Amino acid sequence: QMWEEAIALGKELAEQYENEMFDYEQLSELLRKQAQFYENIVKVIRPKPDYFAVGYYGQGFPTFIRNKVFIYRGKEYERREDFEARLLTQFPNAEKMKTTSPPGEDIKNSSGQYIQCFTVKPKLDLPSKFHRPVSEQIVSFYRVNEVQRFEYSRPVRKGEKNPDNEFANMWIERTIYVTAYKLPGILRWFEVKSVFMVEISPLENAIETMQLTNDKINNMVQQHLNDPNLPINPLSMLLNGIVDPAVMGGFTNYEKAFFTEKYMHEHPEDHDKIEKLKDLIAWQIPFLAEGIRIHGEKVTEALRPFHERMEACFRQLRDKVEKQYGVRAVLSSLDDRRGSRPRSMVRSFTMPSSSRPLSVASVSSISSDSTPSRPGSDGFVLEPLLPKKMHSRSQDKLDKDDLDKDKKEKKKEKRNSKHQEIFDKEFKSTDISLQQSEAVILSETISPLRPQRPKSQVINVISSERRFSVSPSPPSSQVTPPPITPRTKLSFSMQSNLELNGMSSSDIPDIPPPLPLKGSMADYGNLMESQDLVSPTTSPPAHQRVSP
Repeated sequence: QMWEEAIALGKELAEQYENEMFDYEQLSELLRKQAQFYENIVKVIRPKPDYFAVGYYGQGFPTFIRNKVFIYRGKEYERREDFEARLLTQFPNAEKMKTTSPPGEDIKNSSGQYIQCFTVKPKLDLPSKFHRPVSEQIVSFYRVNEVQRFEYSRPVRKGEKNPDNEFANMWIERTIYVTAYKLPGILRWFEVKSVFMVEISPLENAIETMQLTNDKINNMVQQHLNDPNLPINPLSMLLNGIVDPAVMGGFTNYEKAFFTEKYMHEHPEDHDKIEKLKDLIAWQIPFLAEGIRIHGEKVTEALRPFHERMEACFRQLRDKVEKQYGVRAVLSSLDDRRGSRPRSMVRSFTMPSSSRPLSVASVSSISSDSTPSRPGSDGFVLEPLLPKKMHSRSQDKLDKDDLDKDKKEKKKEKRNSKHQEIFDKEFKSTDISLQQSEAVILSETISPLRPQRPKSQVINVISSERRFSVSPSPPSSQVTPPPITPRTKLSFSMQSNLELNGMSSSDIPDIPPPLPLKGSMADYGNLMESQDLVSPTTSPPAHQRVSP
């Protein structure tokens, strides 16, 4: 169930399949597996194994474990007693130590075998990619995996004992173990390379405890929001243990121990820490409110009296905390979990078409000093029509579109603002004229590469060919078509054949081009016998004409 590691390996394989082997079938199957892994990370609840520190002391052990400490990763739902029994079966002659403090030199140098085993807590070390708050379901993997630092806390009493409040003089002696490699790795246990100890003051311990409690409430609330089918019993126990003062006492013990004039006078350096503790107490109220709201929605009728009592206790607690430490408010958890689109993106999808500016092409064609616009808007009426669309439309279709467009124009004018109405009145006539000039209707039999010539031009070209050519007009396949240019407006003028072919009268050469190679005697049968050059602009004499 280490799907995060499987995804990392899958990305390496995907790179090979996509860019080296070009095996798209394997790539598609791999990506489907990765999609399932991502879904499992969010939806499947995985068990959290415990970690145990094991020390082998005495000269009776092999040298590779003698007087060394190792961190073991337990199996799923494995308790410490079960792990110890499994460990002692490997060393039946070993003696189990009763304390968790480091042993003396007498035990290390003895000839026997002594095993020390206790539970340690892995210290979370999030990867750098998580630079913002993420779901607890994603973070929970890294609380027990890819960990290299482990801690063991042991309470220590200092000073005179206070029977009324045990938190006032409870110090924490915390031992940090750092392993050679991250767990889990190729093995389920690694040697401890460094050990150091820190002391936590009673006030720092209270701050840490309040922070952990708030995180626990928030995480359980998020789990119930993500999965409404979760059982309600763990939430009931957690909320009741915090809200009902008869169960655990709540943070009243902290107020008696640290929020007094005596403590402030004896420890003036702890002023900032006391303010932080007060802030954490105030922040606990909105977390509890959300948890009780969810509990009220899911509670059964049998537990309704229990819920009502818990609500009554919470109201008293909230009034007290808000009066002493202020009011805190958090955003709705649903808004935090749901990634809403930015407001700019929502506007771009919901803006009515009547309020959008015209396109760049349409505005620039109307006026150069008009308001700025953006491409991709509703100014398409001035864009040149594509030949493919014009090729398939008929006049009836265009007339029908014009009627529909007139109806839409009337509806749009009603929705427009006063500014937009003035804009439409100024440029509506220009839009219609430009649109009509661009709509050129072609027949379906015309090739899409060039427009059809008007009949007047075709007649003019045929007459000019008969008037200027020496021989009868060649087949149509030998006529050089005019160069294809981007069509803007179809405007034709009465020109000669040479002008249509891209030559002016001044560019006519004195010597005509040579005749094509003679394929047979019939090719030149209708030409004159003489090789004298005849100007193409003058008719040959009558006696030189040869009838076919």
